[in-house]
Amino acid sequence: MKTALISVSNKDGLEELIPILEKYDFRVISSGGTARKIRSLGYDVTEVSDYTGYPESPDGLVKTLQPKIHGGILLNPDNPTHNKYMKQQGIKPIDLVVVNLYPFEKVIQEDRVDFYKVVNNIDIGGSAMIRAAVKGALLKGSPVVVTDPKQYKLVIDELEKNDGNILPVVVSYLAVEAIKRTQSYDSAIMNYMDRL
Repeated sequence: MKTALISVSNKDGLEELIPILEKYDFRVISSGGTARKIRSLGYDVTEVSDYTGYPESPDGLVKTLQPKIHGGILLNPDNPTHNKYMKQQGIKPIDLVVVNLYPFEKVIQEDRVDFYKVVNNIDIGGSAMIRAAVKGALLKGSPVVVTDPKQYKLVIDELEKNDGNILPVVVSYLAVEAIKRTQSYDSAIMNYMDRL
């Protein structure tokens, strides 16, 4: 069974993605709000806090910044040393990371911009997962990293065409798109702070 980690601010398109993941036997791990959305669609999901053994912190500040999450993204189960460590620590490989970031760019466009709200919309865990997933994808071909609901169709088509798998060229393409997304996000934060 493969594992998908889904933690999204924009929940559009999950109703199309989740049934395909279930069809191809992906176990889904998800953070609080996303988990509730997946359950509302009628699908099974494991909450991140149940998987890691650590409850989500107050205000959701710490959810996915956990060794079981980042180890599952970065470590290579085909490497004997990694595999041994993963077994010792109860870390399962994560094959698909679906993350879209807090809507920082949207928040700073509001008529009355509240600084506290702006800073709270600087995503930390999402950015860290994307970075880790990019590194894993480029080093070991996994996980697949998806950063925009517009990419769901590509992922769905790939899974359907390749019996639940995604070709390496598509994994690399999505990794590069993920780098562009984090660069764009960081630029928006930097530009806003510079203006202040």
